[in-house]
Amino acid sequence: MLAEIAHIGADPRGGYSRPGYGHEDRELREWFGVHAEARGLEVHRDVNGIVWAWWRPRGSAGPAVVTGSHLDSVPGGGGYDGPLGVASALAAVDLLRERGVTPSRPVALAVFPEEEGSRFGLACLGSRLMAGAVAPERALALKDRDGTTLAEALIRDGLDPRHVGMDRESLDGIGCFVELHVEQGRGLIDLGHPIAIGSSILGHGRWRITVDGQGNHAGTTLMADRRDPMVAAARMVVAIREAGRDVPDARATVGRIEPVPGGTNVIASRVSFWLDARHPDDAVTAALVTRIRDSVELIAAEEGCRADVREESLSPTVDFDRSLRAELRAALPGAPELGSGAGHDAGVMAGAIPTGMLFVRNPTGVSHAPEERVEDADAELGAGALADVLASLTGAGPSA
Repeated sequence: MLAEIAHIGADPRGGYSRPGYGHEDRELREWFGVHAEARGLEVHRDVNGIVWAWWRPRGSAGPAVVTGSHLDSVPGGGGYDGPLGVASALAAVDLLRERGVTPSRPVALAVFPEEEGSRFGLACLGSRLMAGAVAPERALALKDRDGTTLAEALIRDGLDPRHVGMDRESLDGIGCFVELHVEQGRGLIDLGHPIAIGSSILGHGRWRITVDGQGNHAGTTLMADRRDPMVAAARMVVAIREAGRDVPDARATVGRIEPVPGGTNVIASRVSFWLDARHPDDAVTAALVTRIRDSVELIAAEEGCRADVREESLSPTVDFDRSLRAELRAALPGAPELGSGAGHDAGVMAGAIPTGMLFVRNPTGVSHAPEERVEDADAELGAGALADVLASLTGAGPSA
């Protein structure tokens, strides 16, 4: 199944670029819909753009067990981050039917939009809207790099922005959510296991740092006369790295920088860049960002510039539901537990319903890059483990 979508959003620079609520997203949704309908599942798209595929065997009742993931990507991302969980959900349905078992509770497969936040800057946008973790007014006003608001993008994508927001009725009908995902580090390599049960998600946030200076001519402006925000931003990026290194278990990253106007022979007038900060202890994350803010403001002053630091998103550390984790351990005896340094829709949904995760080994230990990998044998083991979990959680019995 993953081979069928290998051409969609292929980035000439390497990897995949598949922003949410756009053309590539639409193609991927159509691929999922074709596969889900071929399996006799009921497919629909909700007001927040989440695609659902329902398996409601005759006689099934009670709150649904949901699995799935996302299909969007970061710029130049790998081919497994998100799609592996979606394809594995479809494969798990096949495996359950091949085993001759039928769920006694409804099963739903979900595809969440804009999980990476690569287009509108807010990660897990679809799940945040559904769970009520972001105000619709704030979400609809978000803009992409071309100045298109989320409200405008939704209209172009066939959705009504007036209806986005917390979906209490759907949440009340879900008993739990289990997301399978490629592991995005070396945890399973070091453990020597192909599959792990998720224990937690590292608290993380994004901050936009804007540095204002004086735009000018690169040839006529003497070095001593400059108020160059690019120089200030460069110093800040290094200071951020040092601040992250000084705090055990912290991560502090700058992966995106945008100068204005961006000319080769122009001293920039403004530079914006984005900080990604993470730590298991939310109080430590807050202290780290405060330290970075102080450093940024000091450097700006030294360079004759002004700096502004604004929070764009913040997700606290998540410990997955203990009862559900116990059920996953019972279904997968011997599987280790592993925390995630990456964010996931499961982390957002954990604030509304019992949530868990499964991770599949990545032999390169590299993610958000073209080198991300999953071996075929491990992918099949992951789908089998997900089928075991779904059978256990739904009380699946012999097929009639």
